[in-house]
Amino acid sequence: MTGPRLVQNFSGTQALLVVAPTAATDVLAATLMKLGLTVATVLPAGEPPWLDLAILEPERHLVIVDGDLPMPGVGASAVGDLPPVPVLGLVGVEAPSRLKGLLQLGATGLLRKPIHGASVYAALFLAVNEHNRRRLLEERLARHEERRRGRRFVVKAILRVMHEHGLDDDAAFELLRRDSMRARRPLEEHCEALVRARPDHRAAPERRRAQT
Repeated sequence: MTGPRLVQNFSGTQALLVVAPTAATDVLAATLMKLGLTVATVLPAGEPPWLDLAILEPERHLVIVDGDLPMPGVGASAVGDLPPVPVLGLVGVEAPSRLKGLLQLGATGLLRKPIHGASVYAALFLAVNEHNRRRLLEERLARHEERRRGRRFVVKAILRVMHEHGLDDDAAFELLRRDSMRARRPLEEHCEALVRARPDHRAAPERRRAQT
């Protein structure tokens, strides 16, 4: 299975900066614009920074956070193990607590301060492509887990077809597979729909005995 497309050109991406305005910030912003990015600052005066990641687009945005500032608040509903957009952390003081904060925010790349223009591209490259790699792995894992949960419905459907049609397990599975292909849906989904639509009649006597 192939990996994610390698991103080498960041033209058209918008960088949201959660950084204090300094000369180093000016160097960072100027370098980002030379690389074709647009730049916006997300740091309200006198207020803790806030990011609503839910409104950001993975293919258009990235976030750059200064690890020496309080970590920005993020809407809990928008955050999973990996944020929806790449996060690049700026590191000045290498205290474990500050590095941990960037890690918890989902940073996949680091850029040391003071910032030098020559180091910005490499940090962006690593942050964006590592984020995309991890996102693809999470999507694959989620699909695998969904299929694993669906296997119990496959077993139930096979047993039902064996009982109703007098088939062995291989023939019952093949019948279900052909039916799912005709319906153009995954086997697990087809079997779940079949089981839920037609409750097992053999369970009825058990329920009746339990009620008496």
